[in-house]
Amino acid sequence: MSGQLFPSQIKAGTTFRFNLNLTAYPASDWTIYAYLRGVSAIDLQSTAQGNMHVFNVPANITKDYNAGHYGFSLRAVNSSNGEVEELESGTVEIKADLASISEKADLRSHAQKTLTALEAVIEGRASLDQERYRINNRELYRTPIETLIKLRNQYRAEVSREQAKASGKSLFGRVVRVKLG
Repeated sequence: MSGQLFPSQIKAGTTFRFNLNLTAYPASDWTIYAYLRGVSAIDLQSTAQGNMHVFNVPANITKDYNAGHYGFSLRAVNSSNGEVEELESGTVEIKADLASISEKADLRSHAQKTLTALEAVIEGRASLDQERYRINNRELYRTPIETLIKLRNQYRAEVSREQAKASGKSLFGRVVRVKLG
């Protein structure tokens, strides 16, 4: 199978709907199931509409989905002989339902949180130049500033890629347009 069949993201608290038109697995003979496993277990079943397999999960159901990364298995089951074929497997991210979050919530990515922490450590290090010291037979080692700066640069690049992806920009840098002829 070429191309991705199952969506890479689901937003909790919204209607989750997608259609599959699989000529090798006509809806008259086959039912498609999606099994999601991660923070919790979610099982979805398609319904037949003509030749289409339709997944339609209302918002009042998806609002209870726990945010996180899930593994999924998309399977076709033949209703006449019970044959089961896995069509696709992979990962899907369920995004939190912002309408249901009433308390303070840190929705930043891991990279954003880590970058903030690294920058705070580097900032606090401006006046501290010792990497190792001993007090009453206890030793404390500190991460060298060069290592912290290297990590900060890596996480800056990762955050930059996340922001570019979120805004629909190219992940490969600038676009250079060329006119031939």
